[in-house]
Amino acid sequence: MSFKYLTKKSRLCLITIVASLSLIQCGNSEEKKLKPRILISSDIGGTDPDDFQSMIHLLMYADLFQIEGLVSSPYGPGRKKDFLDMIDLYEQDLNMLTEHSDDFPQPYSLRDVCKQGAISGAPYKGFSTATKGSDWIIKSAKTPSDQPLWVLVWGGLEDIAQALHDAPEIKENIRVYWIGGPNKKWSVNAYAYIAENHPDLYMIEANATYRGWFMDPDSPKNIKSKAYYDNFIQGRGAMGENFKNHYEGEIKMGDTPSLAYVMNGDVNDPTSESWGGSFTSINRSSRHIFEGNTTTNDTVSAYAVLEWRFKGPELDIPQDSTCFTMEISNQIWPGYYLGNGEYGVRYSSKKPETGSYTTKSSIAELDGQTGQYVSTNPWPGKPSPDDYSVGPNWYGDKTELELYIDEQQGAKTVANHRQAFLMDWAKRWEWFTK
Repeated sequence: MSFKYLTKKSRLCLITIVASLSLIQCGNSEEKKLKPRILISSDIGGTDPDDFQSMIHLLMYADLFQIEGLVSSPYGPGRKKDFLDMIDLYEQDLNMLTEHSDDFPQPYSLRDVCKQGAISGAPYKGFSTATKGSDWIIKSAKTPSDQPLWVLVWGGLEDIAQALHDAPEIKENIRVYWIGGPNKKWSVNAYAYIAENHPDLYMIEANATYRGWFMDPDSPKNIKSKAYYDNFIQGRGAMGENFKNHYEGEIKMGDTPSLAYVMNGDVNDPTSESWGGSFTSINRSSRHIFEGNTTTNDTVSAYAVLEWRFKGPELDIPQDSTCFTMEISNQIWPGYYLGNGEYGVRYSSKKPETGSYTTKSSIAELDGQTGQYVSTNPWPGKPSPDDYSVGPNWYGDKTELELYIDEQQGAKTVANHRQAFLMDWAKRWEWFTK
């Protein structure tokens, strides 16, 4: 029947229905705009293959987010290509994903936001030169939006530090969830720069909490780290086939809690329950400056920034020049000239430990320096006059003993939700045909 033949009452009714549908569509459009904005900074392809697992997890949930950047910030051999390789797998599986959601991004859009970031660790000053990755962080942070940009850091902080140095105003627009611990050790100079110069950054610093993702003493047998692949992943899609290449399929994915935090929980309250853990507000970050060598009488907090400073000759070379190395646990750390005959090196222990160190240098005063230290829980531990003072939006691992798993502080705040998020992921694996 033509519209003109309807009664006046019917026409008004029809107009009302059409208007209501339009409002619903607008509402749906607004909801889509409210998908969390995320940018990943990852050392994928570097020294630890767990980032490949975390990337597969991210791609399987890509319909829930606005993915605004994938920045390769490795310590080691990883590069932007490692992101691209994973997107290739995602493209092979995309048709199975889109049967369940129309919101999965097209592979070309993901490739477009892949950027190469810093390749080397930051020098003593904590920043170096801009990279495509750090510039992209700035560009993304400055994109007009009613939402903050969540920068989820799965590796070093070099590109974040560089972006903050080059455009400190972006702090107003970003929130950082950083998987610290071992990454803090490798990225200690960039961390020191941020903590000292940008204490007002919104930072969730997860040094140990994230380990609850793969430490599973109380998990049901079917979702334990060594069982999950066989029970839920094996034979499912190109990404499922690739998953076996990393830790032989054993679940690690130590960086995934950063994404899980944005997925489930109140993102505006890091102290509340979430799949990505629960944290406590801190007003300082542990640092200890030693003038000379240390002994086992020098007890520090695990995850603290340790700085050894030594006296030597005054040299006519630029500050931040590498002049010596320090070996700790068979790993080598660069030491730098600080000017005026002073030299320094930083380190951060990734766990409670008794550590030993030895220096090597062509400069006699810096060669063969030896010492020890003891690091203990909790972090940030006892106050030190050297501590960094941080602002009201800096969060760390919870300190309650009942929330530890072994020596891992706060890990139960993730492990308590392990069954929920792994079974949610298992449902998505069912979307793939065997």
